This record gives sequence, structure tokens and C-alpha cells, in this order.
Amino acid sequence: MSLLFAAPGWDEGFWLKRFAALLPGRAFVTPQTLADRAAVRYAIAWRPPRGLLADLPRLEAIFSLGAGVDHILSDPRLPDVPIARIVDPDLTARMSEWVALHCLMHLRQTRRYERQQRERMWDDDDDQPAARDVRVGILGFGELGRDAAGKLAALGFQVAAWSASAKSAPGIACFDGAAGLEAMLARADILVCLLPLTAATRGILNASLFARLPREGRLGGAVLINAGRGGLQVEADILAALDSGALKGASLDVFETEPLPKDSRLWTHPAVYVSPHNSAISHPDAVARAIAEQIQAHERGEPLRNVVDRKKGY
Repeated sequence: MSLLFAAPGWDEGFWLKRFAALLPGRAFVTPQTLADRAAVRYAIAWRPPRGLLADLPRLEAIFSLGAGVDHILSDPRLPDVPIARIVDPDLTARMSEWVALHCLMHLRQTRRYERQQRERMWDDDDDQPAARDVRVGILGFGELGRDAAGKLAALGFQVAAWSASAKSAPGIACFDGAAGLEAMLARADILVCLLPLTAATRGILNASLFARLPREGRLGGAVLINAGRGGLQVEADILAALDSGALKGASLDVFETEPLPKDSRLWTHPAVYVSPHNSAISHPDAVARAIAEQIQAHERGEPLRNVVDRKKGY
């Protein structure tokens, strides 16, 4: 029996050392060392090569090395076995930190004061809205969205959230469905996107959506924050919306092409913050431990947790 570790570009030795300590006595293989396909019972993956997970006759489960699973579901030869994603307190906390940081940077006009510092001159406009004056809308109300919403509400923001199906949480205005999306967008001075990437959400952050955001809020225009997936956004539409005033600012941790091409205007746009897809990089020990615990529980006959609904795509 063996476990297949398939994460191209990752330091295999670094990860296999951790898994070997947590799952002693197991055999680990990589795509390069995979010889006996019938011996593989579990696959631990991030962006595995297409077709790699097919024809593994004893495969029992696939574990994503992160919260996203679109990189696995996009394989047309994906076998019909459970796929479990990472839901880890460490990852969740880091995502909420990043979201709160960027909401506060836009609230407190950090880019404006950076510019004034470079120019060594303060301007006379001292208007500083408080968090309680600003409406935040969160697209996606799963584990990550729920935690971020609670922490933003604790900071004083007026927080609403949208999800495909009805959900509720104390102190959070919850919306769902098509009509709910329209209502939530209409009151989002800051729009935070934490959606999974599915066929239904691909390209959702586009000109049509930006046109439905308010322009009269206390920030002087709507702000987009995306830490979900790069495929959710249309970057040409983001730049056009910034140029037209449909958006006042943006914080982006994910991109249509990663790493972000050097010739992208997003690098230098004065209203944009970019980061290298590191908003919620969980500690390797936490990720490895979460997967190892799932495997051990599965072998005790317990059901897998955080299993992906393939029809929904998350």
C-alpha cells in the first residue's frame, strides 16, 4: 500500500518528510517514482498532471493540499472516489487576517498617505470614515467567509454575505440566490470575494457586476477584494472599472495567470494592491497533520470530512 504525493513545483522532500513522520510505516511515491499503480490507496495533490489519478484501481480518496479543488476537478479522467479539501483553523485565520488588513487599508486610505509621504506633504482633506460607516459584502459564506465576516463585524463594519443557498449567522445580513445577490451588491462599499471556482462562478467579477456596486458610499466608490481564485475575475474589466470610476480600488491576491505577468498594469496601477497568492498559506505542519488525521480516521472506519460535492464544485 502506498500514498501518491503529486504537487508539481513543490519541494517533495520537504513534504514527504512531514507525512512520513505522521504516517510511519507507509510507502510514499511521486509521479516520477510511481511504478505499481495498483498499490496506491491515497493521493495527496495540488494541480496534479491530468490523467495521473486515472487507472489507480485501489485508490480510496484524494486529498487536496489546499482549500481549493478546481485544479483537481478539471481533470476529465478524474476517478470516482471522494475528494477531501483542507479546512484548517490555521488557514482560515490567515485568510481572515489578509481580508481584514485590506479592508482596513482601504478604509484608512493607506495608499493616499503613502503617496503623501513620498511627496513629503499632507493634503488638507482630513475626511476619515469609521468602520461603522462602511458596508462590506462577502461573496461566499463557507468556512472562510464566515470567519472573515465575524472578524470584520467585530471591527465595526456593516457586514453582509451572499451564498448560493440560504445561510445565517448572528450579526451578519445574509443573502442568497439571484435576487439576494442583487440586494447584497447594492450595499457593498467593499466587495470581498471568497467564492470557489466553479463553472457558475468563473468570470463573475466582471463589468456587469461592477456596474451594480454603489458609488455613493463613504469610501467615495466601491472597492474589490479578491482572495478566492484568479479564474473568478476578468482583469481587463477590473482595470476598465478602475479607470471609469466604477471601482475606486482593488486588492488582488489571485490572478488569471499566475505568477502575474510582468507587463500587467495591475503591478503599477495607483489604486491596486497585489500580493503573490499568499493570503491563506497555511503552515505545512498544519496541512500535513490535517490530511494524516483524515487518513487515520478513514482507516478506523470513520467518514471523511470536508468531502467535495462534485455537482456543486466545492
